[in-house]
Amino acid sequence: MGDSFIIAVDFGTAYSGYAFNITSRDKELEPTVKYWGKEYGRETPKTPTCILFDKDKQFISFGFEAKETYVSRMGTEAKDNLFFESFKMSLYKRVSRTLDMKIKAMNGKEMKALQVFTEALKFLKEDALKYIAQHTAGKQFTASDFTWVLTVPAIWDNSAKEFMREAATQAGIVTKEKEDKLIIALEPEAASVYCKKLPSDGFIAENLGNLKLDQSPGTQYIVVDCGGGTIDITVHEVLEGGNLKELNKASGNDLGGQTVDRKFKEFLQEIFTGVWHDYEKKFPSEVQKIMYDFTLFKRHEDDVEIPCPFNLGRMAEKKKKIEKYFKKVQGATWDEGVIKISKEKLREFFEESLQGITQSITEVFQKQFKIKYILLVGGYADSEILPNHITDAFIDDCKILCPFKPQEAIVKGAVEFGRNKGVVASRKNPFTYGLGISQRFDKFRHRDDKKYTNKDGVWCRDIFMKLVDVGEDVRWNETREHILYPVEAAEKAMSFSFYRTKKKHVTYIDESDTEEIGSLVVESPDTTFGLDREIRLKIKFGFTEMTATGTDRESGSTQTIKLNFMRK
Repeated sequence: MGDSFIIAVDFGTAYSGYAFNITSRDKELEPTVKYWGKEYGRETPKTPTCILFDKDKQFISFGFEAKETYVSRMGTEAKDNLFFESFKMSLYKRVSRTLDMKIKAMNGKEMKALQVFTEALKFLKEDALKYIAQHTAGKQFTASDFTWVLTVPAIWDNSAKEFMREAATQAGIVTKEKEDKLIIALEPEAASVYCKKLPSDGFIAENLGNLKLDQSPGTQYIVVDCGGGTIDITVHEVLEGGNLKELNKASGNDLGGQTVDRKFKEFLQEIFTGVWHDYEKKFPSEVQKIMYDFTLFKRHEDDVEIPCPFNLGRMAEKKKKIEKYFKKVQGATWDEGVIKISKEKLREFFEESLQGITQSITEVFQKQFKIKYILLVGGYADSEILPNHITDAFIDDCKILCPFKPQEAIVKGAVEFGRNKGVVASRKNPFTYGLGISQRFDKFRHRDDKKYTNKDGVWCRDIFMKLVDVGEDVRWNETREHILYPVEAAEKAMSFSFYRTKKKHVTYIDESDTEEIGSLVVESPDTTFGLDREIRLKIKFGFTEMTATGTDRESGSTQTIKLNFMRK
């Protein structure tokens, strides 16, 4: 079955979904996307990224079902259940990520983040296998029949990607023995791959005529992945043969579509001062309904009319006439049971997010690339206000493209990415990586406190031997080799420790902002050649992980480790 059987999971901050392709290599079809929510009167390519556990931390449900179950239950049972939403953001801007870290549910109770993520991925895995069986005349598949692609934001560091890989492994998507059946794909890269294949009628034409993405070698473009939680920005250049090169280290911020939702909710709190807090506690299902309605209204640049929920109106009326709540706010009025919000006020909810996105894109333009396009993808790009703003801000600099279904671009592109992992031929290295070694002591170059003596001479310890620079171009699956020597003629095993830092210049491994990411021991039993023995070190730069292999020249003894980016 191999690479032709692919399932891609777009595990988003606000919404998640999957796409798949079951076809022979020579018959590439458009990936199939599951649509969710029919039983709730909706039909969307994604389901809310929320999950519900009982008081014993046992999984109950995920997505629309979890949200509906949570908001419809009242009393003790609801308070005891653990409901998580937008929990993916717990992996962003976290100073210390460990496999034991905990995150808080809506009721304030904590669970291990790894269990929450694992159960969410397990649900999506099982749902995908069941859905595919229904669409292949009941043929039964197992997870091992597929190559799986899991999307993550490009601005996440390796420890967050490693966390997701561990969660996917525990969810039974892959086994430790077949880790290569799981590909971690960067969301804007997946979208870029999808948009490369789109014809001109696959994009929304904003008065720009018949446009599509130019695939001529040398074409440079910015991909802006506008998600619910993060805004993810990468810069690609088309190479000869159609592959891509990353020109700029991934950048962005946490000002995605949920920033707009939060501003709207704060405005409701401002209108219904003295009522909203109690209302939200007593009627969470109505609040969820208002928020869901708003996600639909914010797609258009028009006045918004939201029916006031029964219980909000009833609680507000107990204190004063509802019309009076609206006298002290600008941009909202009351009209016979309907909360009316002007389009000018709606746009205010977007301001903070739009400014942050504009700033991030402007910083890319300041780097003197020859940008021909800005490509807008992700669910947030479905809101007219966002692409209109980006067009107004950058139309003099380049063309702005947005696919008709920006929410599907990532998951469909991820299927294609699973077929061609090397489509992004090189990326900017996010860290300076190095090795801790000892060298012959030089009083003109080395610090006295690093000096030590053994039978074979005077040495300097803790020297940072650079393997690759931050910002350096690293090819996909590139391997680099180094030759290392022992510092004791009689030692029969050599230990090597690996480090990373965001600094370009570093001399010693114990400098600030430098952390250890792994170590290996290579046996060297034949000491005949003493200090002239060679250890050949190979560093392989994978897509989201690095491996180091040390081989003793004389004995052939080999040790390989995967460098660990999770904090101990």
